[in-house]
Amino acid sequence: MTPQVEQDQYGGAYMNQGMYGEPYAEQAGHSSSDGAFESPPTPGTRRVTRSKARGATNPPPPVITPSYSPTSTGNTGRGRGRGRPPGRKNNIGEVIHSHDDETSLYHIIKNSKVSLTNIVDDWIESYKINREAALISLMQFFINAAGCKGRITQQMQATMEHAAIIRKMTEEFDEESGEYPLIMAGQTWKKFRQNFCDFVQTLVKQCQYTIIYDQFLMDNVISLLTGLSDSQVRAFRHTATLGAMKLMTALVDVALTVSVNLDNTQRQYEAERQKTREKRASDRLEALLGKRQELEENMDEIKNMLTYMFKSVFVHRYRDTLPEIRAIAMTEIGVWMHKFHANFLDDSYLKYIGWTLHDKVGEVRLRCLQALQPLYASEELKGKLELFTNKFKDRIVAMTLDKEYDVAVQAVRLVISILKHHHEILTDKDCEHVYELVYSSHRAVAQAAGEFLNERLFQPGDMDAGKTKRGKRRLPNTPFIRDLVQFFIESELHEHAAYLVDSLIESNTMMKDWECMTDLLLEEPGPHEEPLDNRQETSLIEIMVCCVKQAATGEAPVGRGPTRKVSSLREMKQAGEDKQKLTEHFIVTLPPLLDKYSADPEKLANLLSIPQHFDLDLYTSGRQEGCLQALLVKLKYIVQVHHEPEVLETLAKTLEILCTEGHSIYTRCDVARSTIVDMIVASYKEAIDDWRNLLLGEETPNADEIFNWNLWDTLFQDFRDIESGLPPEALKYCLSSCYYYLLWGLRDLEVAAETGGLTHSNFREVRDKLDDFIEASQILIRSSPHIVIKEEAYVGLCDLLIVFSEQLQNHTAIGELVCRPDRNLQILLNEFVQTYVFVPEQDAEHDEHRIEELHKRRNFLAAYCKLIVYNIMPTKAAADVFKHYVKYYNEYGDIIKATLSKAREINKVNCALTMCLSLNMMFNEVQRLSGGRNARQHEEFFALKELAKRFALSFGLDAVKNREAITALHRAGILFAVTGAENNSDDPTGPPPNLPFLEILTEFTNKLLKQDKRYFTGMPSSRGEDWQPLLLYRNSLLHGETDQLPTTSKRAYGRKRHKDPDSDHDQNDDLSDQEFPGNLYG
Repeated sequence: MTPQVEQDQYGGAYMNQGMYGEPYAEQAGHSSSDGAFESPPTPGTRRVTRSKARGATNPPPPVITPSYSPTSTGNTGRGRGRGRPPGRKNNIGEVIHSHDDETSLYHIIKNSKVSLTNIVDDWIESYKINREAALISLMQFFINAAGCKGRITQQMQATMEHAAIIRKMTEEFDEESGEYPLIMAGQTWKKFRQNFCDFVQTLVKQCQYTIIYDQFLMDNVISLLTGLSDSQVRAFRHTATLGAMKLMTALVDVALTVSVNLDNTQRQYEAERQKTREKRASDRLEALLGKRQELEENMDEIKNMLTYMFKSVFVHRYRDTLPEIRAIAMTEIGVWMHKFHANFLDDSYLKYIGWTLHDKVGEVRLRCLQALQPLYASEELKGKLELFTNKFKDRIVAMTLDKEYDVAVQAVRLVISILKHHHEILTDKDCEHVYELVYSSHRAVAQAAGEFLNERLFQPGDMDAGKTKRGKRRLPNTPFIRDLVQFFIESELHEHAAYLVDSLIESNTMMKDWECMTDLLLEEPGPHEEPLDNRQETSLIEIMVCCVKQAATGEAPVGRGPTRKVSSLREMKQAGEDKQKLTEHFIVTLPPLLDKYSADPEKLANLLSIPQHFDLDLYTSGRQEGCLQALLVKLKYIVQVHHEPEVLETLAKTLEILCTEGHSIYTRCDVARSTIVDMIVASYKEAIDDWRNLLLGEETPNADEIFNWNLWDTLFQDFRDIESGLPPEALKYCLSSCYYYLLWGLRDLEVAAETGGLTHSNFREVRDKLDDFIEASQILIRSSPHIVIKEEAYVGLCDLLIVFSEQLQNHTAIGELVCRPDRNLQILLNEFVQTYVFVPEQDAEHDEHRIEELHKRRNFLAAYCKLIVYNIMPTKAAADVFKHYVKYYNEYGDIIKATLSKAREINKVNCALTMCLSLNMMFNEVQRLSGGRNARQHEEFFALKELAKRFALSFGLDAVKNREAITALHRAGILFAVTGAENNSDDPTGPPPNLPFLEILTEFTNKLLKQDKRYFTGMPSSRGEDWQPLLLYRNSLLHGETDQLPTTSKRAYGRKRHKDPDSDHDQNDDLSDQEFPGNLYG
């Protein structure tokens, strides 16, 4: 098939049907069934250049009939050739087409020591002298750029068709490496890719006035690139497609230039023609007419070239199997449509982008959207996109949820452009799809959705913002903030104000309009205004506080943005300015806000966090000491009347920030803090005295929730007494207060040790209190009737064991405070984990409650595992945890996996033995459940094998590194399997009761080295059904047959063992695992 016939086939298939009528059966990435790569075969036996298609020979005659399109007829050429006649071969032509590394076009462009313009100019000069030689050098460049070392000779060019030349190059192509310049890594190749594209475009630009119309250069280049782009060789196809697409882009630029010149000539001709006969210059009219005719012929010529290349290359390559080629096609068609929209911005071309929006590769989908973006951004082109938008709007909206975030971002931006120019096409449902993305975890997607929200909901208009009750005019952003609050409330699935704020704060100034927000909260509504209800006020305060935090810190909320972001100087400067502005505003308005909402804990907890983001020096530099005093008075009042943990914790944090040393307000704030603490202590003493007096009078007091400070004796007295009359919540606070007392006591000792003021009495006091707390906590865990007290005691105990661990040995003076858990304490903590962590999932009525309970249990497990990870308890203490790895994988798999990894880092052998111990425990449980009979058929036995498989996978692939650990595990497993044989009184010669454990051990045999397998095969060979686990284990050592159980008959049989003559006898490893007990606490 020749290219001419090929166009008949493809032109008809694509152009004669309905514009979008055919289904998307030719999605990119799916080859046609006609060939391995694509439908059209390699161009046929005969090179069809443009001149030959017209019936011309080479060199071309002066009169030709140009025709690129198979459907075009009657096109007449200009009556003269524009190229220079073929000259004699000269040295310049010979040098450029030579394939010598130093002088070939490929080498020169790759090294780019000379500007591309100069390279092209030199090539043009050689072309004018000897165009055959210059053409060969250009063809050689495209061949070399594909990574082929084959050489095109003058004889080949003179006697062979392009298809034959391509076949010859294919035979000489070295495809073993699979790499070629366009895909190779490194700065050199990256630069070459750019130079390759620039060279093609510069060549056309420099030849645009004469040479490209000579019916020799473009004929041959287009024919070569068309043939190469249809090659089965990926490198040829990729390189030629890029070259052809860039060639088309360059021709589009030429067409634009010709179009401008044609318009200018036409205007000049019309102006001259409209002159009176006396003033009209007939020779000038003839010249302008001749120039116009020539430009029209040039435009026709270029359009024919573009049409031919589009049908010959693009139509096949836009659905190539290689995504890089499909991406090139989509990128360039977008350029053509934007630049030469008169010719390309048509539904017959747009449909290719629409179909490729469904491509399975994200990069190709991205290029489609990027191609459409400038088209939709242009007001003048909107009319030509209407049919396309109606057809593919749903797909573009769906792509806002694309799994590739870059694609999703571009899709949202495209929807914004559609909203601007085709807003009537988008439905409310389409918009809601994009609205929800402001809560996306990916920041770029969320911010793009925020821009859509701005365009859709927050566009300024002529709306009157209204006035407050006292006549103050509302700020322009007031209706937008009301809409934002309502939008936040209606987003029922998302209650993350910080995410919403982050989506909008960089694109909408209302997010930093502090006065507008506080006026809505403090000012009474005007006569025609609707007041904010309680939910709206709560939402506005939450949004406002998130805005304050992000404006002051410049940091995205947790879960968005990089974990380690280094702010630029510009961002730091912006954050500093925002911090100053918000501080100046809220210094004055925060006390009234606290006063108005002092009875609402939820609003208070948010408002109290605002001073944490102040520039504290502005209190004095701005002469706002009165506002500071008002704030401190409000804080004291809140402590007196509120007992909610969230409110008090936020207030304590704010006080800590206000009392930062080095600020001018430190003294005043420190005095206020001391006053508040004294008030709390006095309140506590008064309340606890009243409580105890009531108990002494044998009265029944009401439950009293209290907040405690560091009053050790009375607090410890209350929580140590299990039968204390205090409510469980009060006891919990007593317990946590004593815990924090010990932490502060340790800090005071560390400070005293550094300053030299440490005394033995201080040290002894903390040590005694620590011992008392640990002892009392153990009693509570064992005997407290309240689960909340058990949990608090357990968490406090685990945390204190970490704080008072071996790390204190670094401080010689306080090294004796190190607390090491004894065996009884280890047992107690393990029992707590087994009882309260590894429990069946309860069918909770509310998912929220179920999630909270799971989170709490995960914290319990993490507290225990940290004791293993930090080597505070021995690795074997984790055996009871490891055995639940598979059963509770969904709930705690990540925690147990991390503990396994850290335990291996501490000691590989002990970790392996702990795994074996876990398997032993599980095996004993299986034996108990099965009654000692047919344990291998029990359901739990298969679960045990799965656990062993997971353990085996955790060792990785490095058998040498894990050799000692694996051999230790096998030895321990074998010892466990043969234990109990001496107690088998029924049949002294029968198998040991634990022998089935060897089947579990087979999961680890593939981790043994070859010589170690030989060591373990030296076991006695026995026969019979009951000994099958031993036979299975031996076979797995010899042959690796661990997946299928061999079927055996009742009669005993033996198998000859094959001896490997190449295996070496391994010396016995002297592993020091005798100290590792056979069970955990026995």
